[in-house]
This record gives sequence, C-alpha cells and structure tokens, in this order.
Amino acid sequence: MTSRLTLITPAISAALREARFDDGCPLDPSGVRQARAAAGTFPAADRVWASPTPRCRETAEALGLDAVPAPELTGLDAGRWRGETLAEVAEREPVELARWLADPDAAPHGGDSVRALCDRVERWLESAARDSGRTLAVVEPEVVRAGVVRALGAPESAFWRTDVTPLTAVELSGRSGRWNVRMGHPLDVSG
Repeated sequence: MTSRLTLITPAISAALREARFDDGCPLDPSGVRQARAAAGTFPAADRVWASPTPRCRETAEALGLDAVPAPELTGLDAGRWRGETLAEVAEREPVELARWLADPDAAPHGGDSVRALCDRVERWLESAARDSGRTLAVVEPEVVRAGVVRALGAPESAFWRTDVTPLTAVELSGRSGRWNVRMGHPLDVSG
C-alpha cells in the first residue's frame, strides 16, 4: 500500500520574518494573502492535518483546508528561548546555542532536542503510512526537516542543513521504512 504525504509549511509570520523561536504569533497580513492565493493549488486529499500552532492552523484555514489538529506535529519546543531571536540567544548563551546546534541530543533551553523531534515525527510518519491515499499536513518548518531527515535515513546533523521556506510543499511517497522525497516546490501564490 502506497501512501502519499504532502507536508506544507506555514505562510510568513512575524516570528519567521524575524528569525525568532516560535512564540505562537499569528500570520501577518501578507502571509494570509499569500496562503489565500495558494488555495486549491494542490491535489485533493483523503486526510488533512495541521500542527496546532496558530500559524499552521491559520495557514490551513487560508488555504481552504478543514484540517484536524495533530499534537504530534507540533514544532520543536524551544523552552526558555521561545519568542527570542537567534541573535539574542547567541549573545546571551553562545555555548548552549552552539551545543544545541552541534549535538542532536542537547536541549539546553529546557525544550525538545532535535533527536526527540525527529523521533516524534518518525512515529507520526509510521502511523500515516498505514493509510493509503493522500494526506496533507500543514506543519512547522522543523517538522518538515525532521520528516525529510527520517525519510532519507540521514543523520540528525542533516536537520540543520535543510532549508524550508514558507508556503512550500515537500512530498513523501511510499510506505513506512521506505519513503521517496520530492523536495519543496512552492505553492502558486500568483492567485
């Protein structure tokens, strides 16, 4: 049984624009406009999921999707760094930030390690592979990174080497234990 899974990243928000660890902020007006313009540019799905974060839920809504919240698709918990920019953390906690970026098991912020996120996303992928047909999921960029890392069997160090832009779709097809990856193609926002 073949599963087709399309992971869609959320539209732009202040946190994404400012390179801040997500703090639950909503989409900004341009993000809403771009998501609305991209509505209907992807194939119909048998199932639609969304990370429970505001920007993912709002992106799904603007895309015209009736998405079911999936807690296991929550983005990386940045603990006490939540809402801060990468530059702020680098200035205040350079050693901890460097350790977090180099060691997939590190979680100096008190939240998730990269390995823990990858493990959680891998469990969701295994579950999603049990369903044939097409699944769409609007998820945080780090969930897409984790999914690609695990689908390719890459080491967690590849997580930081995978760029994912707003309103981009990454497609996984196959079955649990063997996925093919079609890397991000932007959704048509020309409307």
